[in-house]
Amino acid sequence: MPPGQVVEVHSADGTRIHTEVFGPRDGRPIVLAHGITCAIRVWANQIVDLSADYKVIAYDHRGHGRSDVPPLRGRRSNYGLDFLAADLDAVLAATLAPGERAVIAGHSMGGIAISSWSRRYPHRVRQCADAVALINTSTGDLLRNVDFLPVAPAFAGGRVRAAGLLLKRLGATPLLPGTIAQNRRFVAALAVGRDADPAIADFVFELFAQTPPAGRGGWARVLVDSVGSRHLSLQSLTVPTLVIGSKGDRLLPIGSSRRIAADAPNLASIVELDGGHCGPLEQPDEVNRLLRHLLESTTQERRISS
Repeated sequence: MPPGQVVEVHSADGTRIHTEVFGPRDGRPIVLAHGITCAIRVWANQIVDLSADYKVIAYDHRGHGRSDVPPLRGRRSNYGLDFLAADLDAVLAATLAPGERAVIAGHSMGGIAISSWSRRYPHRVRQCADAVALINTSTGDLLRNVDFLPVAPAFAGGRVRAAGLLLKRLGATPLLPGTIAQNRRFVAALAVGRDADPAIADFVFELFAQTPPAGRGGWARVLVDSVGSRHLSLQSLTVPTLVIGSKGDRLLPIGSSRRIAADAPNLASIVELDGGHCGPLEQPDEVNRLLRHLLESTTQERRISS
């Protein structure tokens, strides 16, 4: 990746959110929010391409990358949808000039961050966003449709509960030498398409292994408990919304993206890619093209309005 400029960002509770800005400082801004157990460099393909023409702002979620890692505690821990929303809002406040608006793109948990932000800060949506892109993400009922170990409909409820418990335990457990190969296979099976370059699966597992167990466990618990059986409202997400899903996504199957497209108040388009859950890694050229088109369309709308 090109060198980025680190921006000092602290969330509402004081947690430091590592944030970097790439590309021309006077360029149209695009903000990138990664998924669970990833970090800024999962967007390397997008940063290299987009920063040639745009100001690219990327950040590590709390508990990930170079951001602070709040300790895992009980129900009062510093992980939750409100913190996910507050962290994104803190990044926007620190990196956007007064009156400046960005395209905000989120992959997987990054998309949930955008949805949560629009619910908690509805007045900030029009202030800070020209458009959003929701990539390989969901608004809820996360575990019911996971394409892994299918069971008969009568046992679906039990599978959901078992999957939730498994994800919480897997997230919070340190990687021990005897478990690495098994965990690598499990992560690759869920996160990467069957036909993906094996190097992508290796990279995704590297990011998973480098994410602190407190961060993995904290966010796994939030996602299972907060959006495991209900859907987040998109009522306040009133700006143009690009939805990108993948037809081979086993973690959040394409139905999740179709549900978002049906619920979005201002759908720009829905695009269904080949490949698995990691669209920005598996289909980088197409994701880059779609994000560029979204940036250019909002630029054109601004010119017409002015």
